[in-house]
Amino acid sequence: MIKTYSAIILGLLAVSLSASAQKKKDYTGYVNPFIGTGGHGHTYPGAVVPFGMVQLSPDTRLEGWDGCSGYHYTDSVVYGFSHTHLSGTGIADYCDILFMPTTGTPQFKNTEHSSRFQKKNEFASPGYYKTKLDKYSIDVELTATTRAGMHRYSYPSTREANIIIDLQHRDQVLNSWIEIVNDHEIKGYRESRSWANDQHVYFYAKFSKPFKAYGIAVNDVLQEGLKKAEGKNLKLYIRFDNPGQVISKVGISAVSADGALKNLNAEMPDFDFKKVQRAAKAQWIDALAKIEVEGGAPEVKQEEQMSTEALAYGYGRPPGKKAPVVDYGKIKRTIFYTALYHAMLSPNIYSDVDGQYRGMDQKIHTANGFNYYTVFSLWDTFRAEHPLLTLIDKKRTLDFIKSFLAIYDQQGLLPIWSLASNETYCMIGNHSIPVIVDAYAKGIRDFDAEKALEAMKVSVNRNQFGLDSYRQNGAVLADNNQESVSKTLEYAFDDWCIAQFAKMLNKPVDYNQYIQRAQYWKNVQDKDSGFVRARKNGDWLTPFDPNEVNHNYVEGNAWQYSFLAPQDVNGLIARMGGKANFSAKLNELFTTTAPLTGIQQPDVSGLIGQYAHGNEPSHHMAYLFNFTDDADKTQFFLNRIMSEQYSDKPDGLAGNDDCGQMSAWYVMSALGIYNIAPGQQQLQIGLPQFESAVIHLENGKKFTILNSGSSVARNNIYLQGINLNKKAYNKLYLSYDDIANGGEFEVFTGRLANRIFMQDLEKSTSEITANLITPNPTITLLKTFAPPTQAAIKSNDTEADAIYFTTDGSTPTTSSKLYSKPVPVSSNMTIKAIAVHNGKSSFVTEAHY
Repeated sequence: MIKTYSAIILGLLAVSLSASAQKKKDYTGYVNPFIGTGGHGHTYPGAVVPFGMVQLSPDTRLEGWDGCSGYHYTDSVVYGFSHTHLSGTGIADYCDILFMPTTGTPQFKNTEHSSRFQKKNEFASPGYYKTKLDKYSIDVELTATTRAGMHRYSYPSTREANIIIDLQHRDQVLNSWIEIVNDHEIKGYRESRSWANDQHVYFYAKFSKPFKAYGIAVNDVLQEGLKKAEGKNLKLYIRFDNPGQVISKVGISAVSADGALKNLNAEMPDFDFKKVQRAAKAQWIDALAKIEVEGGAPEVKQEEQMSTEALAYGYGRPPGKKAPVVDYGKIKRTIFYTALYHAMLSPNIYSDVDGQYRGMDQKIHTANGFNYYTVFSLWDTFRAEHPLLTLIDKKRTLDFIKSFLAIYDQQGLLPIWSLASNETYCMIGNHSIPVIVDAYAKGIRDFDAEKALEAMKVSVNRNQFGLDSYRQNGAVLADNNQESVSKTLEYAFDDWCIAQFAKMLNKPVDYNQYIQRAQYWKNVQDKDSGFVRARKNGDWLTPFDPNEVNHNYVEGNAWQYSFLAPQDVNGLIARMGGKANFSAKLNELFTTTAPLTGIQQPDVSGLIGQYAHGNEPSHHMAYLFNFTDDADKTQFFLNRIMSEQYSDKPDGLAGNDDCGQMSAWYVMSALGIYNIAPGQQQLQIGLPQFESAVIHLENGKKFTILNSGSSVARNNIYLQGINLNKKAYNKLYLSYDDIANGGEFEVFTGRLANRIFMQDLEKSTSEITANLITPNPTITLLKTFAPPTQAAIKSNDTEADAIYFTTDGSTPTTSSKLYSKPVPVSSNMTIKAIAVHNGKSSFVTEAHY
């Protein structure tokens, strides 16, 4: 009786949960996985579930920068369908375990068994992909679970229906093996090297029908009768006799073939393709419904002409010409939900269903109570993607942090760019730190915070990538380091995050140390020009051209880094001469007609003036007008960025999607809120793009964002009024608690900037006021027409009291010579100098002649 009663309760609960799930709106129809597959977006269109280990997708490009994901929209030849892909990266890897259905005599080279396909036969939606192989007249359909992929091949009538399994495809293979288990099952392993130095993938495949023949090719030569082989170039074919339709299901694992089998059996117990496809779609319905948006823009009728407002929004048809019936609101919703979809493709689960995973030490570990993740593109994603996920996916964010701490245990360092449990050391900074701090500041605290602080300090105090120069000089110097300016700026932000974390943990000694380091950005900022510049031999490196892309910056130039102090915007404003000067300089960033010079760098893309939306360091900059008396320009330039740099076309991204960062920027900005410095509680108010946007929070509450007059097609791009919970609101920012507590946020927009209203709003603050530093002086060799040669020592501080120097190699103090005029320079002389303000000395600046 008790069992029966329990069963009834469970049944009612299941019905209730099912009914609840059915109430969720289905936004998957707005997702276009082909957005970003053209241009330089580097996304893929294949089947995947949110944050899945398997990304089952076609491979159409074997090499080249625009082949990083294995696919490019302009291609017309497919080599096969592999089980792992990277989304939006700027370096190639993955594309492991290639399957390719063929007919006739098996061909083992991918260039020989490849087939043409046509765009008209290609379709993709969340969790599903299909195409037709023209060469073989085979229909291919793909779907996936978290750790397994399912293929459905529909063959023409033939007694020679094959599946080629290629373990050599794409990367350098270090070792591999493959084994025929029986006439329904195959297992194998591949160890490869590419971006990840040592990647391990095991697979276990099962087939819905028995294969009648098989063969293993070693070095592309078929070996008769072989059931198992090991080597660096292994391929296999299996053959079916007029099968009609064959379903292949493939589990993968980084741990073992048994792990792959466990994953497969747990997630795909049968061969019901439609069932798996529906389940994948259901996961996406659930994920995308975390944010529900409606509206966006009015429909433009057939008989209407394109307005200048529509042109301003980027709809691109000259005035006076008839426009087709176009629902621009639907276009914007497509861009939005595809962006949200892309933001949920990575990081990727890397632990098996039993919790086992391969760690950074290449040993097998078990994740107890959490999923272990990989593919952390942190230099990119700490800026918008992780704040987005901290807002709408706290459990997963906690798993990320636990993964970070496990990585620290295994390699003695927090992850920088972790891929397949390999540290690639790609990009700069230590940006797992802001992810941890932002999460902790927003209530995600179920992890070992003391250990996290220890890991942060260890990570930033190692002697690698200029960190020793940074600590010793208050800046990474260009004398011995490339990318010195960018490194200094990024390290300073990480240090600010550590300071905030220490403050929350009541660690005053750590706070004072790291809040001081958080100001080191001042040591590479030339207060006279306002630009950040490289320091070499005591002086600014010359010649200097702010438009030049060179090795002093990471994928950028001085324009694109001079506003990168989000932890101290008010300090940056002060050093640029106040709000008016700062605003003018910021406006020039967006309006200058000066072209890029220097190194050809394809990542510096999506240009509006010298603002480069196609690369991450620029992403917060439009919001900086909110700190000035020209806050309407935040709305103006956000409108330009969203309308010019995003579309619903394959080339609809301004640059690499970078594991979802480019997309997450759009999601947050279209909602009208943006965290310019993760770890801060304040979110900047921007320009909401939809009549209604509802964020469903995990605490059961919801935060609704309304835009009355939101249609950008009517050119309503300027704020006219703001309400919070139906009361007038007088700030240009929201606190995180405003959102987390639920409620309604409403903005009123119009065609003209309402500067009176905007100036009455309380500005956000981002300012360091504790333990202020004195910036380092410069030592400049003067160009004179006659001897003696002289050196000028100049303060780089707006308020320095005095400069002291030595010429005998000793370290200057306040007892050393007081600088008053240029110093004569002789051969083999070393000048050292300090600036002092309020009794506080700068680091020593040193020049050798």
